[in-house]
Amino acid sequence: MPYRCLKVIYTALPLLLLTAMVFAPLIAVTSYDDAIPAWTTVWQDGYYKQRIIWTIFQAALTVLLTAAIGMPIAWVFAHWQFVGRQTVLRLLMLPFVMPTLVAGIGVLALFGERGALWQGWADTPYLLIYGNVFFNLPVMILALYQGFIRVPANRLAAVRLAGAGVWRQFRYAEWTVVRPWLAGAACLVFLYCFSGFGLALLLGGQQYATIEVEIYRLVAYELDTATAAALVWPVLACTFAAAAAYTFISRRSHTAPIRRRLPETIRTPLQYGAVAAVYALLLFCCALPLLAVLLQALNSGSAWAVLRDQETLSALFNTARFSFCAVAAALILGGCHAAAARRFPVMRLLTFLPFMVSTVCLSFGVLLLYPHWASSLAMLLAMYTLLAYPFVTKDILSAWDSLPAHYLHAARLCGASPFQAAIRVSLPLLLPAARRGLTLAAATCIGEFAASLFLSRPEWTTLTTLIYRYLGRPGAENYHKALVLTLLLMLAAGIAFTLLDKGKQDKAA
Repeated sequence: MPYRCLKVIYTALPLLLLTAMVFAPLIAVTSYDDAIPAWTTVWQDGYYKQRIIWTIFQAALTVLLTAAIGMPIAWVFAHWQFVGRQTVLRLLMLPFVMPTLVAGIGVLALFGERGALWQGWADTPYLLIYGNVFFNLPVMILALYQGFIRVPANRLAAVRLAGAGVWRQFRYAEWTVVRPWLAGAACLVFLYCFSGFGLALLLGGQQYATIEVEIYRLVAYELDTATAAALVWPVLACTFAAAAAYTFISRRSHTAPIRRRLPETIRTPLQYGAVAAVYALLLFCCALPLLAVLLQALNSGSAWAVLRDQETLSALFNTARFSFCAVAAALILGGCHAAAARRFPVMRLLTFLPFMVSTVCLSFGVLLLYPHWASSLAMLLAMYTLLAYPFVTKDILSAWDSLPAHYLHAARLCGASPFQAAIRVSLPLLLPAARRGLTLAAATCIGEFAASLFLSRPEWTTLTTLIYRYLGRPGAENYHKALVLTLLLMLAAGIAFTLLDKGKQDKAA
């Protein structure tokens, strides 16, 4: 009986959180009484129509750019062996743990009003497009790389024996395998760009604001909840369509185990030139914003005194305690969700639901549904936890699925109860996976921005909201203070990435 009660509890906990923080807020937003009449006004307003069209256009353009740049890069990594190949493949995971504020300020440091490389992109849409490419190009490259390495070696050998060159080899042997991975990555990139908030807020400005930014401004500055609720509808429609397409396509991307073709060592000058071009593209698209933050922060002079300010110390303390509480809750909820997903397939489908819905829409829904609790610390921590725990669930569930079934059978034959077998056999084997998930969860909490802007109070200022506050103040000194704090945030994310990468190497070993 106690074990059955435990099953009910670990299934109910994640469902309660998802119901209270996802389903109910979305219902509150979509059923808002004034949203339907406001939608008629919004659709007839040229300004909002332009914002909707621009949001779709910048996401679609980013998909095209990342696919065009990522396809040859992934092909090179899949086909050739060269110096630094494995290191770069691991470093491509870095944007996954890098806060959007770091990327946004890095782009401003390169091409903004005080840009070190060129200032011609200030107040243009190119800032946001470049920021989108920085964040999403690794997603596209890694997905395409997974597609290329799954091309059967015998198929490639057959087309080569027929005299096919590189292009015909790609067209007839590789394209059919890579195509589902490209489509899945395109859905993800579109989803990230369409529902992205931090980059659009920093880089889009007033003229190139996306729908997410408009919703935030309407709620935070104009108190126009009716128009904001009306704008939530196209956001939810597009994000759910992209999420559904990705879910459908991803099922077709997993092929049976095949004999893969090993990468060849590069020998010709043309191959060396192609690898050099790949490194140059990755440097420009993925590394320059981080280097710009580092170099400009190191040259900020007296701005480093911001680290001793009471405001900074308070923001660091808030970031640390919020992240610690959310990560601790994410460990419990992630384990519960993984255990429930082992019993109920529908729970697997709900694993990444918090990522498929815009954080801005969720935060707005929380404000509408819980007006008396929205400014409470418990609600802010609940939102942090909601965004963090799917990482723990994913890693624990993946490790759990790969555990040999005979381990538990042997424990049961030795007289262990189901609970004892889970605690003494399964739990120790799942702890490394939990650690990897907690690392990503911690990085997410440290760099969380959208929920903090919506739900935080002045006394709960975090490092990300403090950086945004300095950027909003005039003067070069405030800009350099923001750079110093951004470097601090980047180092924290870098530590999380190092721990995550170490965990993956341990798993491989």
